[in-house]
Amino acid sequence: MKSVELKTSLLLYAVTDRAWLGKNFCCETLSDAVFQAIEGGATLIQLREKELSEKEFLDEAFSIKEICASKKIPLIINDNVKIAKETDVCGVHIGQSDMELKEARKILGADKIIGVSCQTVEQALQAEKNGADYLGVGAVFSTSTKTDADNVPLSTLKEICSSVKIPVVAIGGISLQNMSQLKGSGIAGVSVISAIFAQQDIRSSTKELKSSAEKLFLSFIDC
Repeated sequence: MKSVELKTSLLLYAVTDRAWLGKNFCCETLSDAVFQAIEGGATLIQLREKELSEKEFLDEAFSIKEICASKKIPLIINDNVKIAKETDVCGVHIGQSDMELKEARKILGADKIIGVSCQTVEQALQAEKNGADYLGVGAVFSTSTKTDADNVPLSTLKEICSSVKIPVVAIGGISLQNMSQLKGSGIAGVSVISAIFAQQDIRSSTKELKSSAEKLFLSFIDC
C-alpha cells in the first residue's frame, strides 16, 4: 500500500468491540456491525478480540476479511501476528508489550502494514526506525475501553507528529464531540471504538464521524 493510500485509510480507523452486540438497534453480529461501519464511511477496520479462542478468532477474521475485501477497505488484526499471517489480511497493530516489530515484520513480510502503539517521542522514533508503517498515539482522551491507558497530552501528540515521517493516528476516548480538539495536531486520522460500535445507529454515527474527520484532518494528507 502506497504511503498516501495508507494515510487516507487512517482517516477514520474503526476498532471493533463485540461488547455492544445486541445492545443497539441494528446489529446482532460483529459482521453486521462492521458492514454498517463501512457503509457509514469507516476507512480501515481493526479486528480486536481479547476473549475469543484462537479458532473463533480465526473464523471471525476470515468472515470480516470477506466483508472488508468486498468494499476495498483494509483489515488490520490487533496484536495477533499469527492470525494476521494465516488470514493474509493487510497487516497487524501491535503494542509496546506485544511481539517485537522486527519479528512481526519477519513473519508477515515487507508488503504488510504494521502499526505500533506509542505514547512518547522516543517510542515513536524507535518504532519508525524499526520499520513501522504508522503509529497509534494515545490515549488522547480518557477512555473506558482501555482503563489502564495513560493519557497523552496534545503537546506530546503534536511533537510525535512533527518528529516522524510516517503517519500518526490518534487513539483513545475520541468522539464526535471532542474530535475538533485534535485539529492542527498533524495526525492523519482518528481511531475510534465506542463512537462507532456502541451506537444505536452505527451507519449514521460513522457517517457523522467521517464528515467531521474530513473537515479536520484531510488537509494534512499529502497529495
